[in-house]
Amino acid sequence: MEKNNLSPGTSNIEQLKKYADDLNKICQSEKQKRKELEAAYQQLMKYSDDLNNTVLKLKAAHQELQEAYIDTINRLVLAAEYKDEDTGAHIVRISRYSALIAEKLGLPTKEIQNILYAAPMHDVGKIGIPDSILMKPGKLTDEEFEIIKTHTTMGAKILANSKAEVLKVAELIAVSHHEKWNGKGYPRGLSGGKIPLVGRIVGLVDVFDALISKRPYKDPFPVEVALDIIKKERGEHFDPDVADVFLENIDKFVKIKAEVDSAEDVSLSDFIWSERDQAEGKI
Repeated sequence: MEKNNLSPGTSNIEQLKKYADDLNKICQSEKQKRKELEAAYQQLMKYSDDLNNTVLKLKAAHQELQEAYIDTINRLVLAAEYKDEDTGAHIVRISRYSALIAEKLGLPTKEIQNILYAAPMHDVGKIGIPDSILMKPGKLTDEEFEIIKTHTTMGAKILANSKAEVLKVAELIAVSHHEKWNGKGYPRGLSGGKIPLVGRIVGLVDVFDALISKRPYKDPFPVEVALDIIKKERGEHFDPDVADVFLENIDKFVKIKAEVDSAEDVSLSDFIWSERDQAEGKI
C-alpha cells in the first residue's frame, strides 16, 4: 500500500490559500464597486446642484412673470379707477381689506392670495361708463343708474374666459359685489349663500371704503358712522358672518386706512346717506 507523503495539514494550508485568494478578489471587487459608487454619487451631486440652480432660476423667472402679471392687472384696474377716484389708493385698500376678511374667515392661503390680487378688479367695468355719469356730483337719474349698474356685467365680460385662477375669482367679484344678502342687489338679485363669498367680502369693504372716502358727490363719513350703517345692514345688505368678522377687527381696517377724517363734536345723526349712495344701491 502506497503512503501519502503530504502531512495532514497540507490540504488545510492549500484550502486557506484558496480562501485568501478568493477573499482578496472579493475585496478588490468591493473596492472597485465603492469607486464606481463614489463616482456615481459625485455625478448625482453635480446633477443635484445643476437641478437646484435650474429650479432657482425658474423660480426667479416665475416671480418676475408673476410680478409683471399683477402689474399689468393693476394698470388695467387703474385705467378704470382713475375715472372715478382721485388716486389708486382705493384699490389698494380694497385689496388689503378683502384679504384680511378672508384670512379671518379661515380661508386657505391660496384663496386669500387670489382675493388679494382679484379684489382690486371689482370695478374694472367702470372703464366703459361715461365720465359724465361717474363724476356726476349729485343724484343719478333712473337711466343713469341703469347705466352704472352695467359696470358689473361689463367687468365680468372683460375678465371672462381666462385660464388664470385669479382672473376667474376677479370675474366672480366683478359681477357679484353689488348683490345683497336679502336679494335686493344687482345685477342678478342673488341672495344669501347664492352670492359668491368673494362677492360678499368685497361688497362689504367696498361700501365701507366708499363711506369713509371723499367722492365727487359726498364728503367722507367718520368711521363711527360707517360702523353704525354696517351694523344696521348686517343680515340685510351684508352677509352676517362677513359683517361680524369686519366689526370684530375694525381696528385693523382703520389701520389699513392710512388717513381717516375725524369729525369731533359731531353727532352721528348729522350724517345721512347721500342720494347718490342710495341711488347706486349701496345700502
